[in-house]
Parts: sequence; structure tokens; C-alpha cells
Amino acid sequence: MLDTMISGVTVVTMNERMEVLFGAYIGIEDGKIVSISKRPPKEQPNTIIDGTGMVAIPGLINCHTHLATTVLRSYLDDLSSKEALEKLLQKEDKMDSRAAKAAAKMAIAECLRFGVTSVSDLYYYPEATAQAIDETGIKGNLALSAYRYIDENEEFDFETDEQCRELCRLVEKWNGHDNGRIRIDAGIHAEYTSNHQLWEALSDYAREAGIGMQMHLAETRSEADDCLDRTGLSQAALLDCHRMFAVPTTATDCACMEPEDRVLLGKRKVSAVATPLASAKAGNPCTPILDCVKAGMNVALGTGGAVECGNLDMFEVLRGAALSVRSASGDANALPAPAVLMMATVCGARAQGRAAECGMLKEGMDADIVLVDFSAPHLMPCHNVLSALVFGAKGGDVAMTMVRGKILYQNGQFPTIDLKDVVQELTTYAIPRLFDDSKD
Repeated sequence: MLDTMISGVTVVTMNERMEVLFGAYIGIEDGKIVSISKRPPKEQPNTIIDGTGMVAIPGLINCHTHLATTVLRSYLDDLSSKEALEKLLQKEDKMDSRAAKAAAKMAIAECLRFGVTSVSDLYYYPEATAQAIDETGIKGNLALSAYRYIDENEEFDFETDEQCRELCRLVEKWNGHDNGRIRIDAGIHAEYTSNHQLWEALSDYAREAGIGMQMHLAETRSEADDCLDRTGLSQAALLDCHRMFAVPTTATDCACMEPEDRVLLGKRKVSAVATPLASAKAGNPCTPILDCVKAGMNVALGTGGAVECGNLDMFEVLRGAALSVRSASGDANALPAPAVLMMATVCGARAQGRAAECGMLKEGMDADIVLVDFSAPHLMPCHNVLSALVFGAKGGDVAMTMVRGKILYQNGQFPTIDLKDVVQELTTYAIPRLFDDSKD
């Protein structure tokens, strides 16, 4: 007997043929999609979800965020880069695991509300974030944002370095947890906040452990130029010399690099993650998406943290990605809606190493399904479903978010998250800890 059937729904499959099925039925059993058909399944399901007026899409994949920075939302707005960094570091110094977990849970609720079923998080307190992901049911690839310069004369030992030891503990405890729902990656904050001893140690460990890598790369022109002046090499070439792309890597931004760098990363099968809204909000250049694709790179999408972009609405990111490319190229068809949707689904799954389990709606895939209510005034009439999803839909149009057949958000309710408890933890502990100067 089927566990669940979604009936009478428009299905945006994102499969190899980019099929869109109208008035279809999706059968779900043991967390997997077992049927998608124009006819109802013969088996009687335990639960029927009425999909009338809804569009079913694969869960969106946010390939770059910092969940715990939700506690800092809007705090750094309209400041210069220097002022924002100073204030950010001051508050991050006050954060602890308890505050990070509360903020991460609120961020996960926001993600689910906006149709995100999997996140890639590059930040600190990954143990707390892993707990939040475990308890809420979303999927996640987590990386500790390692940073530190190691002096040439300093004896560096991976086995005793605290950040490296923390990564080992995370991998042992969480990597592959719940049949791979949680994955652990190695990670560095960026080229300019670390150096080759750490890079090589992390890369060697990642290869041995069979895990991926996350990083920021070539985010601003100043950091790219500084690396060239210091080393005579671009950031991409320098990191490549130290084996950083020897494992599957997601590199966020890739905005300020030369064509030969993109070709190098394409050969290394690096995934670029564009964060068009966070980049634009910070006054930074946006990822040259088409150039990255032409160079052979897989390109996915992310929000950045709420402190950077204001919210975690991936529908806004979809639209922002399309608009940034079209504006820069002067071509109204430079990045068509189907390509943008692929970046947030198929390409996102590929970047996370999850292409075999999600990113499409097809038989055998995990039932990571989002229902978008197309009865809203701003979505009617609908002459093109894919275009409407990119240019018309908003995160608030999401009616249901399901991961592995389990409903994690539906019509204002979060079955796995006690939102009142999270709000209380934020307001009585996390926010006072970071912002009450009397507690210093």
C-alpha cells in the first residue's frame, strides 16, 4: 500500500526531458517516489494530498549558507565592508553552541517555509548545526569554516590541531547519518584566511575520508589582486597547487577570476555557487554564471547567510540569478527559466554529491517534493509554468515541503519544529548573549 499520493497536481519533473505533467499523480512509499502518472495508482494510499491548483517541484537546494547567522539578520545592513566585518567578528566572538543551534533551527524553519529541502552550510559550530538538522529532518552538507595562518617555522600536526580534530569528530559522528541525510565536508573560509599547511592537510584527509570540500573563492577583486601580488598566482591556481580541488569541491562566488582559472576549475569538476542577492547587497560582483558553465563548471545557487542577504528565500535567488545575467549581457534570453531551475535543483544535487537521490521528480528518487500554490493572484494566469516559478513565484507561495516522504512544512505548520520554543530560545538566550553588553 502506498504511504502517500499527491493527486491532480502539475509536476515539474526536471528530468532529462524536462517534462511537465498536468493533472498527474505522484505515489510515495518508504520515502521514495514510486510512480508519477497521469492516472491514479491502483494501490489505495494511506494518505491523499490534494494537489489541485498546485505545482510540484523538486525540493530546492541551497548550496551556500551560514545558518547560525540568522541571529544577526539586518544587523550589518548599510555598513561599509570594513565596519560590517568588525561588528560581525565582535558578535561571532560572543556566540556559543547553544546560540548557534537556536539560530540554525530558525533558519531551517525559514528554509522549509520557502521550499528548500537540502542546504550546504559553511560556518562555525557545526556540531550544533548538525544537531539542528538532525532534529528537523532537512538534508544538509556541513563544513567547518577552517581558518588560520600557520607560520612556516611552526610545527603543524593535523592530529593535534583543534580545528582538524573537530573535523575528524564530525566525520566520525555525523557523516552519512540517517542514510546520508547529513554529510560532512572539509572546508576553509577562504584563501586569504589560511595557508598551504592547512590546505594540504585538509585535502589529504578529505581524500582519505571520501568527503568533499567547501570554500569561498575569488569573491572580490581586491582579494584576487592581493593573492596575485603576494604569490604570483591566482587564488584558483594557488589552491590547485596545494591539492585543494582533488576532491569534489563547491566554491562560492568565483566572481573575480580570469578565464583560464574557470577552465582549470572546470577540468577539476569544481562546482561554482552563485549567490546573486548576497553579492549584490554587499556591492560585490556577481558570479559570471554563463562563463562558468562554458568553462565546464557545474553552477548551483545559494543565499549566503541571512546576515548577508536578508532572508533565505531561494525563489528570490532564482529570479536574481536570471536578472543578473540578463542585465550584464544585455540579452533577455541569456539565462532561460529552465536553466535557472536546473541550477537550484539538478545542479545543486550534483554539487552536494546527491545527484542519485534528489534534484528531480522521478521514480526511485527520494520524495523531496515542494508544492507551490498557483492560485495566488500574482501567478494567474499562467502561460508558462517554468517561467512563472522563476519570475512570478515567491517563497511564501510554498504550501508544503516534504523530505524523503515526510512533511516538514505544510500550511504554516512545522511538524518537526516547535517554533515557539525556538523563538523563546532566541529571545531569552541567543540574542541577549550576543547583544546585551552588560553580559560582557
